Amino acid sequence: MHWCPRCRGVLLSPAPIDAPADRRNYRWVARRPDQRARRVQPARPAVRTETPRYAQPPRWGLIDPPAQATTAPSRPFGRLTDSVTKLLVATAVVFAVATVAELVRYLILLRNRTRLIHPAVLFCSDAFVIGSAVLALMLALVTAVAVLGWLIETRRVAYAEAGRRDPRSRPALALGCLVPVVNLLWPGIFLTEVVARRGDPRAVRAVRIWWVTWAFGGIVTVAALLWRTADSLQAKADGVMFTAFTDAVAVGVALLTLWVLQTIDGHDLLGRGRIARRWLIAVDPAVPVIEPVHPGGDREADTTRAEAIATPADEDDGAVDREQEEVVAK
Repeated sequence: MHWCPRCRGVLLSPAPIDAPADRRNYRWVARRPDQRARRVQPARPAVRTETPRYAQPPRWGLIDPPAQATTAPSRPFGRLTDSVTKLLVATAVVFAVATVAELVRYLILLRNRTRLIHPAVLFCSDAFVIGSAVLALMLALVTAVAVLGWLIETRRVAYAEAGRRDPRSRPALALGCLVPVVNLLWPGIFLTEVVARRGDPRAVRAVRIWWVTWAFGGIVTVAALLWRTADSLQAKADGVMFTAFTDAVAVGVALLTLWVLQTIDGHDLLGRGRIARRWLIAVDPAVPVIEPVHPGGDREADTTRAEAIATPADEDDGAVDREQEEVVAK
């Protein structure tokens, strides 16, 4: 206490606080915290209570807030991104059907050089060509959006592993991948940035092959559109064949895109996990250390060999010793 409870004066001690016990002129007194405000309370009758029971172990004095469920970040174009593999396979199949439709149209043109074609056959051919082309174009656009969503998610994960955020915004990625002519350059750059961070040489090689094929497919598509403006019949017939070639290139681009996606994700073309292999330099000797077991001869040959070694007494001792060592080694 620093104040007198009666006169409210300051209590000063002549000895320092940290003085030894023999030099102190004061002592410590323990008091109950409530002795000043203590009042006599009437006795309460005892109340019998049951033994408490708990459905779970009690946590005294602590309130544990329930763990918040961590929700995964929403993937862009969720359902399309989840089905990107199926969409790529479907796109390749539809473009293959379009290739067959163009080849059938070219065969009809060859047949039409000498004979007339029934109108029903022409109608079926037109429906086959136009329907497959329109379906392939629509499916290609949907697949492009799905691949864009996969690219955004893959880049986010790759940069998050390094503790960074993707420096390219989603609108920039969308414009670079979906705008014609511009998308011949930027998708390869976006994929190269991803594989460069992961350091997988196989993925880098796959992206380069895909990039060249993608640019070639774009050039072939532009050439096929310009070929449509030809006036002569022969040029139009050649345009049908060139369109079939363009559809075949589109099939290859779709399959290569699927291959690149699976390679970056660590799978093969069929979606199976890729097994890592390491090639090591062999340091073992080329010649085995242990002499291989040789088949033994018949008993007569062994007896003859033993006699041939034992009978000649006039031969040089060194030659006999060498023959005996050879027999023992065999």
